[in-house]
Amino acid sequence: MPHPRLVVTPPLVVTPRLVVSAVMAALALAPLAAGHAQQAPAAGSDYFIPPQARPAAPGRPVVRPTAGAVVPAPAAAAAPEAEGAPADAETTGVSPQQIQVALPPPPEVPPIPRGASPPAVIIGIISVPDVMHSSTAYQAVDKELGVRRQKLNEDAQKEQTTLRDLGQALANDRGKLTAEQIRAKERELQDRIADSRRKFTERNRIIQEAGQYTLAQIERTLRDVVQQVALSRGMNLILHGPQTALYLPEFDITPQVVAELNKVLPTVTVPPDGVSVLDLKPQAAAPAAHPVAATPAKAAPTPAPAKKP
Repeated sequence: MPHPRLVVTPPLVVTPRLVVSAVMAALALAPLAAGHAQQAPAAGSDYFIPPQARPAAPGRPVVRPTAGAVVPAPAAAAAPEAEGAPADAETTGVSPQQIQVALPPPPEVPPIPRGASPPAVIIGIISVPDVMHSSTAYQAVDKELGVRRQKLNEDAQKEQTTLRDLGQALANDRGKLTAEQIRAKERELQDRIADSRRKFTERNRIIQEAGQYTLAQIERTLRDVVQQVALSRGMNLILHGPQTALYLPEFDITPQVVAELNKVLPTVTVPPDGVSVLDLKPQAAAPAAHPVAATPAKAAPTPAPAKKP
């Protein structure tokens, strides 16, 4: 069975080609997606070990309840492994060792007295994606954040071009500079790359937080609107439309919810561009919808007429 060989690499030497490659790869690592980037799962410690070199996974006992005493199951005969096939138990199809065990007697569940029955079900249907797409507040937020993401991508492209030019200039002037000057220029370029990555990552994070902040405002009001619409129509159970196979249009409350949501929440508060939601000052509570009328002031008592002497 072959084993992986240990290859010793020489020390890293910074060259102009390496600097240009680092410039190209720096901004490519920055998350500039439209707020929906996914992280790749981290590889395990044996990621580069060939399949035949991986140790076989030990069999895990499986407890099965039986009515008899503890009887260990006979071990299955190990099948010969084909050359080059992985030795993992899961991939070879070898079932783990099974142990049959007698469980203790179960507790007795006493009968429960009959309680009040729930009311008759009156169902309503809502499609939340359709509500969000028809919300004027959601449309305005999506447009604003789209402009910010586009500007972020354009600035990233400009910075990438600038870093590429700096790396090429360093490569061209390498013969005119001393070794100390070359090392200083390389450190300066690497600091510029790290600073650019940090800035663009921070800007992207702020945009994502702004989207979550505005979406939370819409969802908070949407819950109250759905509850009020359901109460107005006597419904006590609301189901999600895309997960319902068949329903009549009369059960759908989506249009009414959209109308009420746009009336109650036409716009939402969007943080300024480049400002984190953590830096926003708390806003004062909105005034009550029906303020209490002020009590009229009592009229001043009329002075008594002066008595004649």
